[in-house]
Amino acid sequence: MDPLIALAVDPTAWVALATLIVMEVVLGIDNLVFISILTNKLPAHQQTKARRIGIGLALIMRLGLLGTIAFIVQLTEPLFTAFGHGFSWRDLILIAGGLFLVWKATKEIHHTVDKNPGPDMFEGSSRVQLGFGAAIGQILVLDLVFSIDSIITAVGMTDHVPIMVIAVIVAVTVMLLAAEPLAKFIEANPTVVMLALGFLLMIGMTLIAEGFGAHVPKGYIYAAMAFSGLIEGLNMLSRRRNAK
Repeated sequence: MDPLIALAVDPTAWVALATLIVMEVVLGIDNLVFISILTNKLPAHQQTKARRIGIGLALIMRLGLLGTIAFIVQLTEPLFTAFGHGFSWRDLILIAGGLFLVWKATKEIHHTVDKNPGPDMFEGSSRVQLGFGAAIGQILVLDLVFSIDSIITAVGMTDHVPIMVIAVIVAVTVMLLAAEPLAKFIEANPTVVMLALGFLLMIGMTLIAEGFGAHVPKGYIYAAMAFSGLIEGLNMLSRRRNAK
């Protein structure tokens, strides 16, 4: 108990906690966008349940991984060398997750464009196309990839497990609160789906690059996403004013 009390009165611990919470929330955006797009394809009465299960699995997975930090740290140790780069289990997981994300985003983009070519291509973009079990399975795959990346980031920022646990719980709670509004926003603005799929495609390529040892600063990725979101917001505002 004494170490926890000492940690609670340590100002540096609070700074580390605040920083880690922000990092975990930012890293959770990718996961949340994927969950929102995927669950919007389910019947209306299953969407909220699927989002809660998907985010709940993310929380359970991250807390479980925190209990195996010694094992998680070993995931960064090289297994073999190829193309001048030492590949670890983390690298292989990131590459596999990136390939899955690229495949999924490309498939969804193709479906969106091919379904209703023409000016009304985005009409009815939320039509049911996916089974509940398939949706949860795909969410689980990406939860694993993002959870491992999240925990490794947390380990690199602090050595205190209680800080990591609190940061993960707060970040996942924010995801849970934001999931419904984000999904409804995407549902109400179908053109945003294409932008979000573009984000997922970029994130997938980033994961692959990270797996091959090419570090891509997250700030560049999220700055590009924010700028694209701003432009799309201006387009939406322009369309609404023209409609009036």
